[in-house]
Amino acid sequence: MIDSAYSIGVPADPASYRALRRTPGAHVIEVIDQRALPHAYVTVRIADADAAALAIRKMMVRGAPLIGVVGAYGLALALDRDPADAALAKAHSALDATRPTAVNLRWALDRVRNVVAALPLSERAAAAWREADAVASEDIAINHAIGVHGLELLREMARRRSGPINVMTHCNAGALATCGWGTATAPLFLAHAEGLPLHVWISETRPRLQGAHLTAWEMGQRGIPYTLFVDAASGLLMRRGDVDVVFVGADRVARNGDACNKIGTYDKALAARDNRVPFYVALPSPTIDWQLTSGDGVPIESRSAEEVLTTLGRDDYGQALRVSLAPPGTRAVNYAFDITPARLVTGFITERGIARAAEWLVAMFPDEQRKRA
Repeated sequence: MIDSAYSIGVPADPASYRALRRTPGAHVIEVIDQRALPHAYVTVRIADADAAALAIRKMMVRGAPLIGVVGAYGLALALDRDPADAALAKAHSALDATRPTAVNLRWALDRVRNVVAALPLSERAAAAWREADAVASEDIAINHAIGVHGLELLREMARRRSGPINVMTHCNAGALATCGWGTATAPLFLAHAEGLPLHVWISETRPRLQGAHLTAWEMGQRGIPYTLFVDAASGLLMRRGDVDVVFVGADRVARNGDACNKIGTYDKALAARDNRVPFYVALPSPTIDWQLTSGDGVPIESRSAEEVLTTLGRDDYGQALRVSLAPPGTRAVNYAFDITPARLVTGFITERGIARAAEWLVAMFPDEQRKRA
């Protein structure tokens, strides 16, 4: 069940918003309905596995790390109701089918299932809640560590230049996409807190506008200077010398370093290479698919053409309106992700350091490879 009484308001502290909260001991989670941002701050309560699946599928929650955590809690909610093997398998399958591209979802579901599978039925639900809590806590710690390593890159840039560091990002890889800190934004948040001068170039991220709606909102909440630009302007900005570095997140990275991220990332990587702008992927280890040899094997989600053909906004009276953008009968394709080849990636910012090539990733995470082989 998704609570029909939406809680509408603003976070008490502008930097205190959390995409997911769970009161200790409560068998329910609360999430921000990200579809409402930036016009409204809406939270909803999720009290069963079907609601967790709906929240992921309808993109109330999005971002590879966050949907993995919501999936883990979804399994715990399912086991509260029925801890039998058949119910576990059914809930795992239903949650896994909600979003096909991000590997974190399957990773988190498998992790909870593997923990509870050998336990007596009476112990399964409690164990699932503990494991889901662990996945959420680890996500926060991983993202903070990514921020620490990425901060060193920004410090180096600050030492070599005067004026603000101009960072370009794409889509939303912020705190809203995780349980805290974000991936690509974690270095930015830490740098801002340290007093490093920053300016963030935010691409709008058509068609769902995660950059315009979410990343811009997050930067504004924290007081970080930013400028929004249309997706197609990234090459021009780099050619003009207005961009010092590109930080993006990822939904799945293959063993060879090919990175799957929001559609439009590949274009920015090509422009960055042509203009000698460093291009970094902020990469938590659960996002690495060790069984995938290259990005060619990533299942690319194809979403509704309606997202391309219409857009949602607010008029001068504050009313939400959905308007058409193309002539009636127009056909559209809507691939949600693309693949950036490893050769275009300057480095991967991970919780264990910065890997300059895929071979470094392999050497950096031998334990994770064994666990997921």
